[in-house]
Amino acid sequence: MFLLKNNMSEYPSKLEELLENLELTYDRDERIQMLIDIADRFKGVPDHIAIRPYPKSHLTPACESEAYVWSEALPNQSLRYHFAVENPQGISAKALAVILNETLSGEPVVKITQISTEVVYRIFGRELSMGKNMGLTSLLSMVQACARRYQDSGQADSNGVNGLFNE
Repeated sequence: MFLLKNNMSEYPSKLEELLENLELTYDRDERIQMLIDIADRFKGVPDHIAIRPYPKSHLTPACESEAYVWSEALPNQSLRYHFAVENPQGISAKALAVILNETLSGEPVVKITQISTEVVYRIFGRELSMGKNMGLTSLLSMVQACARRYQDSGQADSNGVNGLFNE
């Protein structure tokens, strides 16, 4: 097993369901293939959110795949997350971006800010290199920073997009 299941209520239900499905896969190669399949669903940031060259303020620190994060306010007082992964070999970053988008977009921001970075190990296993762990953890932290900013402001930026340091 990759990680003990504790504090399950901390995770939004879609994320918890995905984690449980991944943890049912004991074969490492099968898990890797599942994550590759998830990464194949990656869609870059839409042009109405951002166009190249992307502002460095949205760049994920320590991410070798040059991942960028944006958030967009939704009518239900939650956020939709958007990502760009500039390294075509950035399969792990793409997989995590898809997971974060599909499981956290539309969820209450307070729930997102409480997710432990331990979730990265639940997704990818304990075999992550230090560099990859730092980059993936930073990607989650960028999403959480967007959620905290939105929570603190109570509303999206005037252009409808609420991104990290986009002031």
